[in-house]
Amino acid sequence: MLDDTDRRILRHMMAEPDMAGGALAERAGVTASTLARRLDRLRARGVLHGLRGVIDWRALGYEVEVSLRVTLDKTQPRAFDEFIAAAREVPEVLEIQTFLGQVDVRLSVIARDMAHYQQLYRERLLTLPHIADIEALMHVARVKDREALPL
Repeated sequence: MLDDTDRRILRHMMAEPDMAGGALAERAGVTASTLARRLDRLRARGVLHGLRGVIDWRALGYEVEVSLRVTLDKTQPRAFDEFIAAAREVPEVLEIQTFLGQVDVRLSVIARDMAHYQQLYRERLLTLPHIADIEALMHVARVKDREALPL
């Protein structure tokens, strides 16, 4: 599916996501027009979904980061759909992941401080539908934060 040129382009994009197109083409050993065609093809194939900004939430005043592991009351046939739809409406929920096993859903949540988190937890998160159990894991440090894989 990917040839060596595609892999080289993706490796350089992962290493320096904000690299300008001309520099990326040069590093990957292709012309700018070849780079554009290959990026379009990678997007069309679903390999490349786009570029995104990485935000340092602490720099914007969000000091608290929590992972919530949620077990849902699965006696309700639409528990997953209703829970996820409601969780999407909470702006401080940055990520929602679903799992097979004891934990059904994990939410990544940010808050300005502990008082904001406590208010958010009581008023928005605990009121989400179909929660059978919820466990909060306070984020302490990010030891590794890299999405690049060897290509």
